[in-house]
Amino acid sequence: MSLLLLLLEMTCYFRSGSCGKVLVWPMEYSHWLNLKIILDELTERGHEVTVLRPSASIFLDPQKSPNLKFESFPTSISKDDLEKSFLRLVDIWIYEVSRDTCLSYSPLLENLFEEYSDSYLSVCKDTVSNKQLMAKLHKSKFDVLVSDAIAPCGELIAELLHIPFLYSLRFSPGYKVEKKSGGFIVPPSYVPIILSGLGGQMTFMERVRNMICMLYFDFWFPPFNEKKWGQFYSETLGRQTTLAETSGKAEMWLIRSYWDLEFPRPTLPNVDYVGGLHCKPAKPLPKEMEDFVQSSGEHGVVVFSLGSVISNITEAKANTIAWALAQIPQKVLWRFDGKTPDTLGPNTRVYKWLPQNDLLGHPKTKAFVTHGGANGIYEAIHFGIPMIGIPLFGEQHDNIAYMVAKGAAVALNFRSMTRLDLLNALEAVIDNPSYKENAMWLSTIHNDQPMKPLDRAVFWIEFVMRHKGAKHLRPLAYNLTWYQYYSLDVIGFLLACVAAVAFLVIKSCLFVYQKFVKMGKKRKND
Repeated sequence: MSLLLLLLEMTCYFRSGSCGKVLVWPMEYSHWLNLKIILDELTERGHEVTVLRPSASIFLDPQKSPNLKFESFPTSISKDDLEKSFLRLVDIWIYEVSRDTCLSYSPLLENLFEEYSDSYLSVCKDTVSNKQLMAKLHKSKFDVLVSDAIAPCGELIAELLHIPFLYSLRFSPGYKVEKKSGGFIVPPSYVPIILSGLGGQMTFMERVRNMICMLYFDFWFPPFNEKKWGQFYSETLGRQTTLAETSGKAEMWLIRSYWDLEFPRPTLPNVDYVGGLHCKPAKPLPKEMEDFVQSSGEHGVVVFSLGSVISNITEAKANTIAWALAQIPQKVLWRFDGKTPDTLGPNTRVYKWLPQNDLLGHPKTKAFVTHGGANGIYEAIHFGIPMIGIPLFGEQHDNIAYMVAKGAAVALNFRSMTRLDLLNALEAVIDNPSYKENAMWLSTIHNDQPMKPLDRAVFWIEFVMRHKGAKHLRPLAYNLTWYQYYSLDVIGFLLACVAAVAFLVIKSCLFVYQKFVKMGKKRKND
């Protein structure tokens, strides 16, 4: 019986992907949490998953992931330095960067991204220069590498190991990496540029703003110092190359979004949208929390969370939020780690951590107050919960703008929000049934897919392993130069042909005209 079960298990594994060996170049924070779900599923299917773990890593804890193998190595940059750099970027984005226009990102954000780029370049150099580590990776003979385009170096490691690689990401600033390396088609006339804060159905002036944002990100805003990265990649590979060219060799792009959140746009065969892959059925709440939720009666509860990154909310802002929450008849579960606000009402309980997915899946949950992170947005979509969005940084403004455009949320400005603003938004979302109806419509779309997002993500990774790549899905645009892609050479040739024909016609006409003039003069003389 044991032998039979082993054979059946092996058959299942071979059908799903031949028990391959997966190497991972990870990113931190929510990026890692999303990627870890894919990796856990791969190990469940019998694959061996090895995660490269720099000593500067913030979130990668081997003890919390016993099913994954971690290959740790030293780095010249410390964990504290990397974390301080990231938190400084978040703080400046929340409190200092203007949201009036994407042009306001310069120069504050550009300087921070430069620092971020240099930090990851240092980690990358420490990785590929570690001869012992690279020799061990070569010897392991991996089948595929999974990386995040926001954390460069994975593509270089894959090139050095001669293995195919794919990306799992949410976005790059202005879709710059996706457009430049992935060949993504993003028409600014109807596709809101990420970090523009625009939703769908843009007005004329919003399309003007969207075009300005696209030009800004394409030509002025560098998420990475491409000169430094290109020079390092060229020296390491022994041939002239760039970061964009190396990244463009990705076999697949798994985008952590979907059409329940995004607006439709042109897509490519080597791109799949797998947003909400982390969503799962709600589990029972802890008894104390369940008792509090049940005590809400017919009014239900509101879940309030601004994520784990923000930690320095002012006392005044905390009191503003607490006062507004105290005015509603619903019970409130608030994720908050700070001094208890003086205006905290008896209907509100504060927790350092919340089982967010389980609370949003609870039948008594009426609304979700969120910062607009993709994970929380998708959990709310999954369960059909309307939202009050208080975006802080990154693509959160875009996520909330999309939800507002689809009628499932109300947006507030974190910096200028008053107690009445928050109270009015809570009452609107809870009392107006249209928000719940629209949220349920999005939930229906999200849950009505031929294949679950997580299964699709794993399928494509296994597909790349089985076929040692997916070259047949990559557009032929990758083989063209920029001027060939935009047909500038063809246009130039055709213009030259038209000019040559026009020149010959004009010359011929002039020649004929001169002949007639000479003949006319000759006749007069005769």
